[in-house]
Amino acid sequence: MQDFDAIRPYGDDETQTAINQLVRDTEFLDMIGRFKAPVVSRWAPALLRGWIRRWLIRQFGQVTRINDLQAKLSGYVGDLVGDTTSRVTQSGLENLNKTGAYLFISNHRDIVFDPMVVNYLLFANGFNTTRIAIGDNLLSNRVFAEMMRLNKSFVVRRNMTSPREMRDAYLTLSGFINHSIDNNESIWIAQREGRAKDGLDCTDPAIIKMFYMSRKKTGLSFAEAMNRLHIVPVSIAYEYDPCDLDKARELETRARTGQYAKTKDEDTESIMKGLTGYKGHVHVHFGKPIADAEDNPKEFAARIDHEMHANYHLHLSNLVAYQQRSIHPDARSTEDFVSDSVVTAETWSPADIDAAEAEMKRRLDACAPAAQPYLLDMYANPVVSALEANGRNPSPNESSN
Repeated sequence: MQDFDAIRPYGDDETQTAINQLVRDTEFLDMIGRFKAPVVSRWAPALLRGWIRRWLIRQFGQVTRINDLQAKLSGYVGDLVGDTTSRVTQSGLENLNKTGAYLFISNHRDIVFDPMVVNYLLFANGFNTTRIAIGDNLLSNRVFAEMMRLNKSFVVRRNMTSPREMRDAYLTLSGFINHSIDNNESIWIAQREGRAKDGLDCTDPAIIKMFYMSRKKTGLSFAEAMNRLHIVPVSIAYEYDPCDLDKARELETRARTGQYAKTKDEDTESIMKGLTGYKGHVHVHFGKPIADAEDNPKEFAARIDHEMHANYHLHLSNLVAYQQRSIHPDARSTEDFVSDSVVTAETWSPADIDAAEAEMKRRLDACAPAAQPYLLDMYANPVVSALEANGRNPSPNESSN
């Protein structure tokens, strides 16, 4: 793994040293304190810091392997998932081998919770967890960077200044991903750079091309190389997005001004909001591993999109937004229409529909008027994508605003 030192996660031989450094890091202790006891962290930070340090040493001080650390953390992850969702469900894992390695390509709505919920479900069902691709823009926070490297995360470089630098970085990333799969280590990676703030989940063909870069010189065709990666499209469906108001504001600002400048701590704030905010019902669908890939990156990306959209489990929040965008004025008839055409996360009663409409109204009322169409779009667009993937093309006025 020496060739990948610049991007790889920590190994077992580095685990105990990294943990010991973290549990003595004031910034890390203060972050845990704000999370576990926000009131005490404001009034007695030094006292809380000492208590948290002793607790962390007792819990994790003797851990020497990454898998053991994840096993110890699994209970806390389960508590976090339980506290911030009404429930988490999955489909498709029966099509995967528990001893195999897969390249999970996922839609991307939340910076940290997306790979967390995938690994949570894999671990709970007896599968090995994945190595996680994260953008280097998230590593400006030193403490977060250390935590992620301990959690099997590897770095995807962004904002490179020259074509040669980009080529070298992508070649290294391609080599690491292929090396991981060859050594029976699964990978999670988002289908494109950045979150899909508008609810339109589209795979970037450049990412697909990157997978092939390190295999090209071996003589394998593109399709053969993709088949060896055992690619699994993953569809993550949140009933509610804790960051929806922030995303809508950003989209409106970009549309109005042509740009959007992040504040200094915006990524960190998005991480915490996405982790701790309420998400309602979350469903994750794991597709079947692709063994007959197209021999063209653009066509293969479209194949992944189709698999992802066709198996997207829609929530009432999606259908209510789809209705309120004036696509189907008759709200009561849309339930049957959509249920016959796409996959839904659950069945519901008229009372459930009324509750979802009230919740969507609450969210719209909290949103600036100019940003409200963007908030509706992010919930409604998955319905449009699902209808298209399931063989019904929406009429022109059903497309995104």
